[in-house]
Amino acid sequence: MRALTAMEETAHILVVDDDTRIRQLLSGYLRRKGFLVSDAADAAEARQRLKRLAFDVIVLDIMMPGENGLDLLRNLRSNGLTTPVLLLSALDQPKERLEGLRAGGDDYMVKPFEPEELLIRLRSLLSRQGRETPRSARSRRMAFGACIFDPDSGELRKEGMLVHLTSREREILRKLAENAGRPVPREDLLPPGSTDNPRTIDVQITRLRRKVELDPANPEHLRTIRGEGYVLLATPLEAEDEEP
Repeated sequence: MRALTAMEETAHILVVDDDTRIRQLLSGYLRRKGFLVSDAADAAEARQRLKRLAFDVIVLDIMMPGENGLDLLRNLRSNGLTTPVLLLSALDQPKERLEGLRAGGDDYMVKPFEPEELLIRLRSLLSRQGRETPRSARSRRMAFGACIFDPDSGELRKEGMLVHLTSREREILRKLAENAGRPVPREDLLPPGSTDNPRTIDVQITRLRRKVELDPANPEHLRTIRGEGYVLLATPLEAEDEEP
């Protein structure tokens, strides 16, 4: 089995498709391959996801009711989105492919397709992205939703306002931020040498979600990964976004 690269282990994919069956099958397949996956059923839901989360690749179906994938893509590109986009379509004529690429698509696949081919194409897009955005050019501060967390100082700000954290909450968030995109087992979130039941971490996570999530009951950033622990979906701030 091919090992995941460091880029792939932290890659977050957005799947946008109005077909529930295809969306769920594709999301499940990518999760089994080690990716973090969010999904959206239409253009409006995709926009909401993009406002709150940063993604490494978008898999976008073209033929959706209402605002179709190409119209959504054109709008996103005109507003400065640079995230790689892999287009999916049942249309296989050259003119449709060209239209998709001209709209801002980075790749184009025709349905039905082999999941393994999709995986290869996604890895290719991630590889290109990795060359363009080296981690060394990024700071340690992490952004998620309306929050910015600095692991070095332990400072959390939400919409610019300082958020009070207990010492336990600060250490848990620091551990999650340092492993952003990768599940962290409950045991690893306990203080060193602690004999507490790992389930006590669930209480701390619930409190943290109330402080960082828009809807704590349906968290987008601080998620539970069944059987593995918790993961923080956050992205490093680019150097140019740093405050002086």
